[in-house]
Amino acid sequence: VQLVESGGGLVQPGGSLRLSCEISGRTFTPYCMGWFRQAPGKEREFVAAKAWSGGWHAYEDSVRGRFTISIDNAKDTVSLVMNSLKPEDTAVYYCALRLSPPPDALGHKGPYDYWGQGTEVTVSS
Repeated sequence: VQLVESGGGLVQPGGSLRLSCEISGRTFTPYCMGWFRQAPGKEREFVAAKAWSGGWHAYEDSVRGRFTISIDNAKDTVSLVMNSLKPEDTAVYYCALRLSPPPDALGHKGPYDYWGQGTEVTVSS
């Protein structure tokens, strides 16, 4: 299974970007898809996740209301639309795929089984 992100770049504060993650080589139905990010000098953090079935979605508090995750099951693509971007959103953004649910929780923060290589987002004037 391969995950390939695209859509990163340089954007001014207040601007928008759409990240995409193309999934290839899968022969199973994932449990959920997630987006994570890692800023320079910081640990990787959860951003957003969505059930493959569409039954639930989850967002990190600082992005809720600004970011939207979506899954196009037919095209095997996961998107992250980011609006009202702030300098603190600057990071490398990673797409991730989780195979199975945990026994008693959403499991949206991990662990994930497959990861992309990341796409860099810089928010700066």
